[in-house]
Amino acid sequence: MYIFHNAMRNITRYKGRSILIGIITGVIAVACCIALCIRQAAVTAKEDGLADLAITAQISVDRQGMMERSQQSGEDMRQALSGAQDLSLEQLELYATAECVQRFTYTISSSLSAAGELEPFSTDSAAEQSGSGQGGDMPGGMGGRGQMGVQGDFTVSGYTDAGDISGYQQGTLALTSGQLPDFSAGDNSCLISSELATLNGLAVGDTITLKNPSADSETYALTVTGIYQNSSSDSGQMGPMFSTASDPANQIITSFATLQQICTDSASRATTSTDADTGITSTSALRSQTAGTYYFADVAHYEQFEEQVRALGLPDDYTVQSSDISRFEQSLTPLENLSNFAGWFLLVVLAIGAVILVVFGIFTIRERKYEVGVLTAIGMKKSKVALQFVLEMFCVTVASFIIGTGIGAVASVPVGNALLSAQQSSASQSIQQPGDMGGRGADKNTAAASGDMPGGAPGGFGGMVQGAADYVDQVNASLDLQVLLQLLGLGIALSIVSSAVGVVFIMRYEPLQILADR
Repeated sequence: MYIFHNAMRNITRYKGRSILIGIITGVIAVACCIALCIRQAAVTAKEDGLADLAITAQISVDRQGMMERSQQSGEDMRQALSGAQDLSLEQLELYATAECVQRFTYTISSSLSAAGELEPFSTDSAAEQSGSGQGGDMPGGMGGRGQMGVQGDFTVSGYTDAGDISGYQQGTLALTSGQLPDFSAGDNSCLISSELATLNGLAVGDTITLKNPSADSETYALTVTGIYQNSSSDSGQMGPMFSTASDPANQIITSFATLQQICTDSASRATTSTDADTGITSTSALRSQTAGTYYFADVAHYEQFEEQVRALGLPDDYTVQSSDISRFEQSLTPLENLSNFAGWFLLVVLAIGAVILVVFGIFTIRERKYEVGVLTAIGMKKSKVALQFVLEMFCVTVASFIIGTGIGAVASVPVGNALLSAQQSSASQSIQQPGDMGGRGADKNTAAASGDMPGGAPGGFGGMVQGAADYVDQVNASLDLQVLLQLLGLGIALSIVSSAVGVVFIMRYEPLQILADR
């Protein structure tokens, strides 16, 4: 007890030294509190977000992996890509039998051109010059069947259920007139956008005529049963370098059975030709892509999915991707960067603070060398003298850490949000740099699997040209029990480290020599 009382008296006796140590440790405490709150908020935001996230996944051709393997093996890259085959509906349904899959849906997409008086919607005169067949040759075509495909004016998407239409359940895509097609029947009914309807003077009940972009004589008539408004579409984001089919206003929605019948009919009427130089066979049949979407209860089931489908026979030329997780992780990019910055800042502050306190402790012990000699000369053990100095440092450190923690708890939320806003602005600017196509900063999975049609049109275009990500704009960097315990541990560790060198000096001193020198 005497040691404790003597330590308290020394704290008040050396007020200047105690206040200076308190200020240093208080600043360290404020910085540590803010940094730890930010790091904990990032962890909590990711865990809570993943827990609430509706996770879907798609299986698509891993063209990036195929190109890398072609470069390593010396194989002709064009030949390797031309052999890429999209999975059939039967294969997609096979992989849906994996235990981790909660629900499975599928869609079909193709590209057709305007026929008769029908005109595609465009935002500038450059699009008017596109006409039928604009868009050029695209590797793998619309369906990735291995031939070169011609892009049409419209993207036609076939669904089996209205709930599968991107934006319909979220409310961004809503009917303005008419009704939905019968998705269980192949009755050649369809939905068109309000922009397309206004441009062509179309109403519910009218008939539109589409044609195969590779065969002008091959036409198909669809009846408009409804007109929709897509509030999330940005018709101007594609620019003149893309075909009108990539414009969301030119998406035509129909049933899976209707579009499948159109593609089947096109295949029966198709003509084929073989390139004499490359040996690649091309066909005039409509290119189509059947894409499956797998739904999972949580992240753990999604992580098991790839292992299970590989066991079911999925080749290495295909990859499992989740646009939901890609978009979610991209939205956390500024927060993750801020968390990493806070971690390094925490280490730097602790290192500098510990060095300052150690140096300060060394000078303190040297100044009070005579006091150490007197206490040990009258019979007090060196260990108790050292304990007294440790208690002095500990009490000052704990008191200043409590005050600093209170200040840090108040400042952590506004400071965290201010820093996050700066990180968000930096991330947005990096995405908008010229040549990034608006989405280079996104995960490659997003480019392959986002948009209305997983892995297909217009999703393939949507991933390439998506704008700035929907970043997290607020951080709940508030003090919780875990952060409080971490701060307590840091305070104790800092006081021990700063007084440890002083203890070494005390244990080396000889009391008689100290008094004799005095």
